[in-house]
Amino acid sequence: MAPDPTAPKVAMLVYPRMVALDLIGPMTVFTIMRWNLQLIWKERTPVSTDVGVPIAANATFAEAYSDPDILFVPGGLLGTIACMQDPEVVDFVAALGARAKWVTSDCTGSLILGAAGLLRGYDATSHWGVADLLPLLGARHVAKRVVRDRNRLTAGGATAGIDFGLVLVSELAGEEASRRDQLILEYAPAPPFRNGTPDEAGPERMADIRKGRVWMDEQARLAVEVARRRLAPG
Repeated sequence: MAPDPTAPKVAMLVYPRMVALDLIGPMTVFTIMRWNLQLIWKERTPVSTDVGVPIAANATFAEAYSDPDILFVPGGLLGTIACMQDPEVVDFVAALGARAKWVTSDCTGSLILGAAGLLRGYDATSHWGVADLLPLLGARHVAKRVVRDRNRLTAGGATAGIDFGLVLVSELAGEEASRRDQLILEYAPAPPFRNGTPDEAGPERMADIRKGRVWMDEQARLAVEVARRRLAPG
């Protein structure tokens, strides 16, 4: 179905080395609603993703909605770090976020929002691997799958994107519309193991997983420290 021209306008940042599921989950929910979606990057060129499937932007920064109803930023830590270190991206997100009615993210996308100064004084969440960095960007970390604080809506790891999308539909179009979306998607998660959060995984498994993230998490911390200094007054 074609988008409804009267429906909400969603500005969705895409960028190289993003996690495709972070975008596709909420994008699927919004498409069912016939919302107007822009996939935005510096150029109208495909960007790489974690699964090797490129995603093509359909609008440049200059062509982005001037007054979006929703700004959405997906995650993908290596791509997130690169975005945080790119003044053009950070300035664009900051400017668009200042005009958007809702400022939202999935997974590590909240670090980009934070680097743009859009989470200062707000509750927020992120992927568990970097959630502890949010306070350095002025946010209050809340360890929940989806966190709403006024017009900020952030979600945890990649699979939380569908939950996030359904919550946002409920906020903008009502609970019944969100329930309808959920049924159409047959969204009834029943994972084979209770191992999807640090608490469920336990300290031994978490320690093993973190061993493989040491370099990446350190790069994220360094990027956040630079962003924190840039946001500091004076």
